[in-house]
Amino acid sequence: MLHILGLTDVLSRALQRKDQDILEVVLLVETTRGKLQDFRESGFDQLLEKIHLFCAKHDIQTVDMAGNYINDTGYRPKRQRYNLTNQHYYNFECFNTVVDMEIQEFGDRFNEINTELLQNMSAFIPYDSFSKFDASKLMRLCEFYPYDFDNGEKIVLSHQLGLYIDSVRKDKRFANLKGIADLARVMVETKNHINFHLVYRLLKLTLVLPVATATVERCFSAVKIVKTNLRNRIGEDFWNACVIFSVEKEALESVTNEAVIDRFQKMK
Repeated sequence: MLHILGLTDVLSRALQRKDQDILEVVLLVETTRGKLQDFRESGFDQLLEKIHLFCAKHDIQTVDMAGNYINDTGYRPKRQRYNLTNQHYYNFECFNTVVDMEIQEFGDRFNEINTELLQNMSAFIPYDSFSKFDASKLMRLCEFYPYDFDNGEKIVLSHQLGLYIDSVRKDKRFANLKGIADLARVMVETKNHINFHLVYRLLKLTLVLPVATATVERCFSAVKIVKTNLRNRIGEDFWNACVIFSVEKEALESVTNEAVIDRFQKMK
């Protein structure tokens, strides 16, 4: 499990960062997807070799992988399987089953629509003089928000995108930007958010979606941790306070115990 879950650990930690770059997410998703598939196809032999080395180091008896598999759990199935080797059982019945579960979970969370959404968002990245800019991807991104752009605004947006990219590439103030957050800030400072108001609206939606999604997931995770069977009857105010403390850990690190004690001492 350490080797299997280790493949997705980097992506899992990256998605929890509040300053996550969309382009980095796209690359990590595609890389992790390929690593999982490669691990399923050729990872068992490497894992088996590590297991044998571990067993030899600690004097643990190993199973003959070429021998017949014997079900010694006490459960007698209705239909026995003959000529089943230990190699086949542990490779296909155990290893592939666990990896397939992770691949299926990965596919559910990063399906084609979600991946396309992230790839379209990456067209806003200002790296290398907006080398990733693609008007067709941004128009496709616009279609994911039918309630924010009507048909007339989509036509205007297609014209604004052409003028927008020429404007920002020629403006030195848009050079050496680190991400789309800096792009939005400079657009406001240069008043381009007024000239290209539809582009700026799409940029705001691009900024809000990853943060909102990660924040909501983080809050739900905190609720599951706080709302246990032992706390199912606590008051709503106290429960809300516990959830806030669990979610906003970084903000509360600056609050000292002395400040909390003084606050309670001054309360009537």
